[in-house]
Amino acid sequence: MKKLFVLVAMALLLVSCGGKKVRLIDAARFNKEVDGKQVSLYTMHNGDITMQVTNYGGRVVALWTPDKKGNYADVVLGYDNIDQYLDNKGERYLGAVVGRCANRIAHGSFTLDSVTYQLPKNDGENTLHGGELGTDRVVWDVVSANDSVMVLHVVLPDGQDGFPGNLDITMTYTLTSDNAFRIDYLATTDKTTLCNLSNHSFFNLKGEGKTVMDHQLLINGPWLLPVDESLIPTGGFLTVKDTPFDFSTMHVIGDRINEDHIQLKNAHGYDHNWIINSAVGGKVVKAATLFEPKCGRKMDVLSDQMGLQFYSGNFFDGQTKGKRGAHLYRGAVALETQNFPDAIHQHNFSVKSVLNPGEEYRHTCIYKFSVENGK
Repeated sequence: MKKLFVLVAMALLLVSCGGKKVRLIDAARFNKEVDGKQVSLYTMHNGDITMQVTNYGGRVVALWTPDKKGNYADVVLGYDNIDQYLDNKGERYLGAVVGRCANRIAHGSFTLDSVTYQLPKNDGENTLHGGELGTDRVVWDVVSANDSVMVLHVVLPDGQDGFPGNLDITMTYTLTSDNAFRIDYLATTDKTTLCNLSNHSFFNLKGEGKTVMDHQLLINGPWLLPVDESLIPTGGFLTVKDTPFDFSTMHVIGDRINEDHIQLKNAHGYDHNWIINSAVGGKVVKAATLFEPKCGRKMDVLSDQMGLQFYSGNFFDGQTKGKRGAHLYRGAVALETQNFPDAIHQHNFSVKSVLNPGEEYRHTCIYKFSVENGK
């Protein structure tokens, strides 16, 4: 295996990035053995963006992009050391890949081939993002890494978190010259199982420690999946037209989040799955655009998945300190490309997130950054 690219720097070292300054986290803060495997911090750069990733949960720890004046900010929430991720007092899924089945599974159980599987209930009566270990609390093997491409691999063993089958996952992170962060997932199994992977980065285009309610959002989806009080889909489809969920054109996130709507009450804000237009047959389409007009940073989200989970940070409480500020209530958003939640139980959903031996699960997600002047 080629020598891995690991940039060891002084804590918060200043490095040049297109004539501006980016403050890197010291890689030594992530140098630790976890469950008998080495955890490290890796630095990637291409175009105008710089990203730091740890193989603990495949987490995006930092992601620096310029604004319209050329000033850089780290636009994802996270911690500057591995110990805080391991002994996490706040949001569990910061920057991680989530699975083997992202989102919720009702009642923590499902049936495949006449066999019922019981999962750990880590979200009330439901299972969230794969259970107690999932993909976010395991150390991934780094197959290769250089300035712009990182390949990670893990095998989730048969029976982990109650799921059947040895799930073999290869995940490739790529930074492109046109300022995109691309994720490609490939998974196979030796036994029929569930598979629905996603990235759970929390974005604030102004940087950590600030509100995200003044960001503007567009979602390319005319329908969403309504949920009950435990955030399980009801099985119906809700048109977003004339509701607080209509982001078919750019709209300020905070403008309607406190309106009197049962779906906002059920989710304590936005925490719903939109049905994305034209995302069929492996075609990558634009699912959403996030924009902050004062700094001019814009992030397009592209995907080949039918669903996009938009979560507005409703359970951050400001008590947890991140790299450069507190994780404020509604201080970041997650835009998670994926298949629909609880699909295995939903008769109206055409894709059940089932993966059989001999099949391949493939999923592409792209976060593309740019700048433009706000109105």
